[in-house]
Amino acid sequence: MVNAVAATSYEGPSAVSVIEVESRPPQAGQVVVAVRAAALNPFDAKMTSGAAGTDPAKLPLRLGSEAAGVVTAVGEDAVGLGGEPLAVGDEVYGHRLSGAQASELTVNAENLIRKPPEASFGEAAGLLSAGTTAVHGLESVRVTSGDVVLIHGASGGVGRLAAQLAMLRGARVIGTASPKRHAGLAALGIEPVAYGEGLVERVAALAPGGIDAAFDTIGTDEALETSLQLLSDSSRFVTIVNFAAALAAGGQAIGGGPGADPGREIRAAARLTLAGFFADGMIDVQIARSYPLAEARAAYEYLVTGHAGGKVILEP
Repeated sequence: MVNAVAATSYEGPSAVSVIEVESRPPQAGQVVVAVRAAALNPFDAKMTSGAAGTDPAKLPLRLGSEAAGVVTAVGEDAVGLGGEPLAVGDEVYGHRLSGAQASELTVNAENLIRKPPEASFGEAAGLLSAGTTAVHGLESVRVTSGDVVLIHGASGGVGRLAAQLAMLRGARVIGTASPKRHAGLAALGIEPVAYGEGLVERVAALAPGGIDAAFDTIGTDEALETSLQLLSDSSRFVTIVNFAAALAAGGQAIGGGPGADPGREIRAAARLTLAGFFADGMIDVQIARSYPLAEARAAYEYLVTGHAGGKVILEP
């Protein structure tokens, strides 16, 4: 039997439990993965509250979409995302893996990438969902060399990767975060500023000529209003949270919200690029906390506080 994380009702994180499900042998194009780490994302928590619907027939609802682990069985023609045949013993990671928060997964090999030997399973598990979102955001506001980019929530999972990727493009990054996170951001080359009253003035002091683009990962009115005051072109503001307000102000919204651009092709194409940067040590993933799979409910309760400052990981 396989241990799997599921919502047993639509009452939020309190409904998260670990259930037992049957192990499945691989079909053609599939592999079985012994999961070593699975990442939590904000949308997972929303699913526990009915974001994907409240049909009682779908309960218990399996949770998670990204994980890393070791291949233990292989079906015919099991080829990874990069075109490489996968074999028993390969260390792999991926996203778009339904029900990824489990001790074992039977999944399509085409959604998996070989893990760099020096990377932890937790880092690998947390890369692709946040990373593809970061790439989509940077592409949408056309970040390029010489730009000054303001990232709201630069210490979070998406924000931290967006900042690293923007700097790889030759941009200068100013990032908002709580003061306790500033040293870590500065070590990456990000110029940290505290959010809160006076944010416009603090950013303007660092960038007297204004900013060229802004990426909002937190969804506050402050993030939108500050960005619009400092941008000369509102279309170079993008959010992954504050959809209606951003669109009304002439900005952009990406992701799964109302009116947002899902960017499926951009995100799909970004996976191998991210994998290359990750393998070369050019980007990293910050792990906020790790929990045993058995403590999945506690992990979800921590995730919804909104103060993780990195990825929350489950370890079977």
